[in-house]
Amino acid sequence: MEFTNEQKITLYRNLIFALTFENKMIDSYRRGKVPAFYHCGRGHEAVGVGAGTFLRKDDYFLMTHRDRGSAFSKTGGEFVTETFAELYGRASGLAKGKGGEHSAILEYGIPGGSGSIGGSFPIAVGFGMAAKMAGKGQVVVCLFGDGAAQRGTLHESMNWASVQKLPIIWLCGNNLYAISMPLADSMAITDIAKLAGSYNMPGDIVDGMDVEAVCASVLAAVERARDGQGPSLIECKTYRFRRHGEMEPPGNYRSKEEVEEWKKRDPILLYENKLLHERILSGGDVERIRDEIAQHIDTAEATAFEAPWPEPESAFNDLYSE
Repeated sequence: MEFTNEQKITLYRNLIFALTFENKMIDSYRRGKVPAFYHCGRGHEAVGVGAGTFLRKDDYFLMTHRDRGSAFSKTGGEFVTETFAELYGRASGLAKGKGGEHSAILEYGIPGGSGSIGGSFPIAVGFGMAAKMAGKGQVVVCLFGDGAAQRGTLHESMNWASVQKLPIIWLCGNNLYAISMPLADSMAITDIAKLAGSYNMPGDIVDGMDVEAVCASVLAAVERARDGQGPSLIECKTYRFRRHGEMEPPGNYRSKEEVEEWKKRDPILLYENKLLHERILSGGDVERIRDEIAQHIDTAEATAFEAPWPEPESAFNDLYSE
């Protein structure tokens, strides 16, 4: 599909927003500001941004632990201060400092990540059932990685979603490694999109470092889902530039040469250079956008870090049982 210049600039701004947020979190972790975990999304930005940018506000967006920065493409940059506060464990956070990476932005249909790998698949089915029953044309975009593609919940969920023709877009960010396990050593197929044929739905493979390619594929699947034609599976071939989690020591399961070769296809720089070549952006535009977003992120982070810690007695609030 053809994107307008305005749409391209929106995609670019969202990529820069995700990049700036990720870089700030890397720095925060190094400075000891993050009391728990952080799984960086550098290299993955085109997947989440391509998926979230043009969804409706009432659509559902189930992200992974690596899509926190990209999720702002769904919110238009809102809730960044509350997100920093949550990751810092502060009382003003999205989940009052109790959720960390698993917190939600319900106003934008972001229910938060599952603490169990593969746990998001049946949750996506639940939202898909709700969307179908509501009849308002909502869709569900469920992001997952190649490691989660090996969980039994994926097969159960994809099967039921196809049987019921649920409006779900299964979006796999295949970065070739499940923590340190190479995909080639853990799956009998090379392309995860081939699973689509087993559940009678379309399966598409796209360049996960090309934000327009991801976005076009997602929007085609969204249109199909809104039309009542059921789910789709999209596999984005991507790569993470950093270790699995910032809290882990560097591993030796990837060669430096492999990592550096993939970094030549940084989705941010690829798209920036494309828009400069097309004269949609000038060098001055790039500098202005980067500076504007950096100031926004800096202000949000500083505000969040100064927020108070939760009171100890609040640990027992907001607990539910049946």
